[in-house]
Amino acid sequence: MDHSTHFPDRFKGQVAIVTGGADGLGKAIASRLGAEGASLALFDRNAVLLEKTAQEFRASNIPVQTYTLDISQEEAVKQAVEQTVADFGKIDVVVHSAGIVGPTSTNITHYATADFEKVLAINLFGSFLITKYAVSHMAERQYGRILLIASIAGKEGNPGMVGYSVSKAGVIGLVKAIAKEYATAGITVNGLAPAVIKTAMNADTAPEQLAYMTAKIPMGRLGEPDEVAAMASFIVSPENSFSTGFVYDISGGRATY
Repeated sequence: MDHSTHFPDRFKGQVAIVTGGADGLGKAIASRLGAEGASLALFDRNAVLLEKTAQEFRASNIPVQTYTLDISQEEAVKQAVEQTVADFGKIDVVVHSAGIVGPTSTNITHYATADFEKVLAINLFGSFLITKYAVSHMAERQYGRILLIASIAGKEGNPGMVGYSVSKAGVIGLVKAIAKEYATAGITVNGLAPAVIKTAMNADTAPEQLAYMTAKIPMGRLGEPDEVAAMASFIVSPENSFSTGFVYDISGGRATY
C-alpha cells in the first residue's frame, strides 16, 4: 500500500545525506526525498547494495553519490561529510538511519559485553558523529535539518534487547541536547521513534520477539517503510521550522506522549 502523495519541489535545490541509505528505512526515506527534488548523498557500509540502490535512483533521474563507510568510525564520517560538501557544495538535510538491532530475546546476564559495545558504537556513537560533522557545516550557512531515527525501544525499553534499547534512548538524549545548542542557528534536530517496521533489519528478529512487539501496537500491524518516509520527509522539510528537539511518534498508537 502506497500512502505517499509526493510534493515534487519540496526539496528542489537541496542536498540530503541519508545514512543506511542502501536498504530499509534509509532507502525508503532517500527515495522519497529524491522524488521530492533532493540530490542524495547515500552513506552505507554495504558497497554492493549501495551501488545497486544508487543505480535504481539514477534510473529515476535522481542525482546520487555514494559513500561507503562504517558510521562508527570518526575519521571515515568526517571525510565522508567533507566529500559530500566537495561533491555537492553544501548539505541541507541529514537523515541518520544507519543502525543494527544486535541480540534479541537475550537476557542481560547472557548479553555479551562485546555485542553491547558494538550496538552502541553503531547506533549511538554513529549518531553523535554524523551530527557533529554535519551540524558544523550547517551552522556556517545558518540552515539545516537533522533527523535521527530512534525507536520506541528507546522510549519504553524492549526486554531482551538491552543494547538496542539503551542505544536508542541515547539517541533521544542526543536529539534533545543538540537541538537546544542550535535552536537559534536555523538548524532543527529531531528524532523519529518507530515501532516495528517491515524491513530487512527485522527479518532476522526472533519470531517471539516480533510477536511481543507487534502485540504492543494498538493498530495490530507493523509499520510500512513508506509511512516512515512520508513523515521523515515532512520533518526535514523547510516548512517544519518551529519544531526542534522533539521525538516524533510513528508507532501505530503504542506511544501517545
